[in-house]
Amino acid sequence: MRVDFGAQLANLAQRPAAVPKPLSPGLPAPDADAAAHSARVLASMREAIAAAGGWIPFADYMQHVLYAPGLGYYAAGASKLGPSGDFVTGPEMTPLFGQALATPVAAIHQASGTSAVLELGAGSGALAQELLAALPDIRYSILEVSADLRERQMRALSMHAPRVTWLTRLPDTIEGVVVMNEVLDAVPPSVVARRDGAWHERGVALRDDALRWEERPLPEGTLRKLAQSRFPPEGDYVSEVNPAAEALVRAIAMRVRSGAIVAIDYGFPRAEYYHPQRSEGTLMGHYRHRSHADPFFLPGLSDLTAHVDFTAVAEAGVAGGLRVAAYTSLAAFLVGAGLLDRLAAVGDPASSRYLREAAAVQRLLSPAEMGELFKVIVLAQKSGGIVWPYLQAADRSHRL
Repeated sequence: MRVDFGAQLANLAQRPAAVPKPLSPGLPAPDADAAAHSARVLASMREAIAAAGGWIPFADYMQHVLYAPGLGYYAAGASKLGPSGDFVTGPEMTPLFGQALATPVAAIHQASGTSAVLELGAGSGALAQELLAALPDIRYSILEVSADLRERQMRALSMHAPRVTWLTRLPDTIEGVVVMNEVLDAVPPSVVARRDGAWHERGVALRDDALRWEERPLPEGTLRKLAQSRFPPEGDYVSEVNPAAEALVRAIAMRVRSGAIVAIDYGFPRAEYYHPQRSEGTLMGHYRHRSHADPFFLPGLSDLTAHVDFTAVAEAGVAGGLRVAAYTSLAAFLVGAGLLDRLAAVGDPASSRYLREAAAVQRLLSPAEMGELFKVIVLAQKSGGIVWPYLQAADRSHRL
């Protein structure tokens, strides 16, 4: 699904690895090949930490275990998406997700006079497949740094090959719709801690040959200023700050000459993200369709993510010259885009296909699952308004 948002760490020489730490309770054991791969990632991580003097910032650690060439979670060949992987995104759950998203994409095209889509981190290609089928006149570009996923996308989209282009960097100008589905949550964040009024950056060190959290004093600078302005005013507190994700959104916004950015992800507006009761942050791992809280669990085999500060996304878009055209829950967005009508069109409610799609739609819309936790933000040009009447009552831009 995702793109490399910073300089990749070099592919480091390997040495014999330590025995991986015991599995967290309830998580299935990897097979021998997967365990050996994780051991190689751990060995390379040891080398990186040693080369950096014994400690690296958490953002560098996450960058390495997710994106290091040939080693990282998104740079190696293991299955990641779908039933055989570690998580399932909306487009993989049901084709109705992409079919519904085609409605607002077409509205943006009509309002802006464009006919192009740029998708960042296209995963299995499932979303691209549905948008290309639903919108036969669009031109589609994909920015994907994972060679494994890029090959998978090419196979999935072979019937649309003349209309699809793969990019190696952001284009200088963008005209059309930029789609980011579960992309920003995989941009490596910095982790900051305030303890007894003192500021620290959390990083990774080796202790007894195992990866461990270790904190270093955080000097004055951008990262500290961001944390000071966002954290609750009192008490010990640990959370993520993600200037890299904000820079990415700002860079895209500055390139959008006509059209909009549509970002779909799990997260909160700032007041909820940095709520005093959320004092340990939002960092989490995904392994075999189970969530866990240990970022050092089976490096290279486990996905790592952090929730998205949608206020920061909005601010970055505005700084790049766009405006917030819409911000709402995934459930409100998809219902307004006609998801339930598309489900009804599947056919007989007693058929196995209908029941399968209905179960997926339930997950997408349920407040207890994706419907409320996931949000959608649309950043558009200040002129040439995009109007979705169905979102007026559900819009939450005032909460950003």
